[in-house]
Amino acid sequence: MSVASTVPSSDVRGRLRAYVKLGKLSFYDYYLSAFLVWSALPGPLVWEGRTAGVLLLYTAGYVGVVAATVALDDVTGIRDGSDARNYTPETGALRDLSRKPLLSGALTVRQAELFGWGAAVWGALLWSVTLTVAPHAAPWTAVAMLLVLVTNVQYSYGLKISYRGGQELILLTPGLAVLLPYALLTGEVTGLIVLETVLFGLWSLLVSVYSNMNDVAGDRLAGRRNLATMSSEAGYRRIVVALHLLEPAAVAVAVAAGAVPGWFALLVLPLLAGRAAQLRAGVLRRDVLVARLLGIRLHRWGVPVLLLANVWAVHV
Repeated sequence: MSVASTVPSSDVRGRLRAYVKLGKLSFYDYYLSAFLVWSALPGPLVWEGRTAGVLLLYTAGYVGVVAATVALDDVTGIRDGSDARNYTPETGALRDLSRKPLLSGALTVRQAELFGWGAAVWGALLWSVTLTVAPHAAPWTAVAMLLVLVTNVQYSYGLKISYRGGQELILLTPGLAVLLPYALLTGEVTGLIVLETVLFGLWSLLVSVYSNMNDVAGDRLAGRRNLATMSSEAGYRRIVVALHLLEPAAVAVAVAAGAVPGWFALLVLPLLAGRAAQLRAGVLRRDVLVARLLGIRLHRWGVPVLLLANVWAVHV
């Protein structure tokens, strides 16, 4: 569908809904990290007012960072034609086409660009305030937050990092939404938090790798260089299997190193069983969008599992 063939909606509510879809504001998975951080904090910090303030500010800023990333990604996707090729009526049952307001013509490219840069400024301002009020704003946390902001906004726009072989690295950064707020509040990083940073980042990646598997033809035509486009079909399936194996490996290493108790591995077994079903759907049956949906569900189911683990490990 051509952007020029449709007229943007002049209805205020319709326009607001389009911006919500453009910023993927209903996709709340990344922001669940705040609950993991809160549940893992030492007892005295849990109910402090400053704790709530830092978590709210960081998360609200992160909403802006993510909204900027996906909005500007859609701008590039509409310009190079990759979104029109990757989002088709045939995939509508498994991939919500209404999440692409530039494809439908609900918004113009210019409106999307302004929204994206406005969201980036929002994220930068709120993260600056976060660093000001956080009790342990070490220089490395400020540098890490700046890098997340800059690299995410440049994901498919400007430097186009995802077009130059850096896509998978950027897709791991949601894990830092666990590590950074925890460090800002406590001034330290525990083994438990390192493991949950790795798991949270992997959960994000184990959704996106299946999107990339589905989009490989369109991404190649657009010139995007990621693991999917640079590998053969068989080679990429092996990469996906390896990424799946990283999750139990991370848990096993954390248990062996004494970073988490042995019961942690038992607690996450149902999630690992779900990963086996996801792998079977995506790699063996080639139902990649079904596997993508399973990845989203496992991400959401994994958060209460880690909440229980944190309460048990830290507060019991």
